[in-house]
Amino acid sequence: MTSPSPDAPAGAVRVVLVDDQQLVRAGFRMVIDSQPDLVVVGEASDGAAAVELVARTACDVVLMDVRMPQLDGIEATRLITAQPEPPRVVVLTTFDIDEYVVAAIGAGASGFLLKDAPPEEMLAAVRTVHSGDAVIAASSTRRLLQHVGPLLRDASGSPTTAARGLPADLTPRELEVLVCMAHGLSNTEIARRFVVSEATVKTHVGRVLHKTQSRDRVQAVVLAYSAGLVQPGEVLRDAR
Repeated sequence: MTSPSPDAPAGAVRVVLVDDQQLVRAGFRMVIDSQPDLVVVGEASDGAAAVELVARTACDVVLMDVRMPQLDGIEATRLITAQPEPPRVVVLTTFDIDEYVVAAIGAGASGFLLKDAPPEEMLAAVRTVHSGDAVIAASSTRRLLQHVGPLLRDASGSPTTAARGLPADLTPRELEVLVCMAHGLSNTEIARRFVVSEATVKTHVGRVLHKTQSRDRVQAVVLAYSAGLVQPGEVLRDAR
């Protein structure tokens, strides 16, 4: 585990790397530190060390591996997001462990990314998760949702017992916005689709998050899949 960096540029997004493979962390650090607005402020090789590091390090985003010794990334994410003013957590995963993605969202993760994603996707994920906006728009997240969707449904195609229903007070437009979110559209794209201002879309998104008691867009999208509002691989219909 490294000590917090004393040289983080003012205003830079501070990132903590958590992975049990040193070469993986070194590669991530090289990519992230090459950006003027991002800086790695610490590294940990297991979940327990990550929880300790984040507790004493000012950071904005944690890139968290799932499979690690001592404490896995799911439980580490749960403990980190339970801290006061926690950082955003992006879980690193592969198609082989899609079930961990669902667990990660439940543990408080704000997004997930394929470990073999191109560097530009990783950088975009860090920035969008830090901003709190349109994190679900990352192409890797859209692909993963198509794989995760069936895990939220039983063999008959009905929501599993773990799936939550949609609140009855969602308006027709809020449901439409939630569907667009589930298909990976950003606020700008949703505004263009319905010919409204981006500020109006932000208001709708905020109401959707509030009414569904979702922490962020990712959690709302998982809810849309689990409740059957959106099916994996479904094509978004044209707006009326």
